[in-house]
Amino acid sequence: MSQFNMADMFGKFQDMQAKMKEVQDQLDDLHVDAEAGGGMVKVTANGNRKIVSIDLDDDVIDPNDKEMLEDLVVAGVNKALDKAENAAKDKMQDVYKGMMPGGMPGGMDLGKLGL
Repeated sequence: MSQFNMADMFGKFQDMQAKMKEVQDQLDDLHVDAEAGGGMVKVTANGNRKIVSIDLDDDVIDPNDKEMLEDLVVAGVNKALDKAENAAKDKMQDVYKGMMPGGMPGGMDLGKLGL
């Protein structure tokens, strides 16, 4: 492979890294909401699968039933993280459409890349 081709390939790799960093920053601003217990627990996560907020309805806070609250928080967090992962995959698919013919391969796990 000639020196020119290596430089061109390295440049494309750098462009891809910059684009991936830009998308990761955008994912911080992408928020999804999930509910558990009929809306008594509301959880917001961002596209980088980080919990942004948890809102508890006053009626769900019962000192005598701590276990129910814990279960609802876990359910809400898991739903929010699932939604965040799906939203992030959709966002990444959009980005890769312009970079890779046909978009991102369906089986590619972005978690291994820190995405």
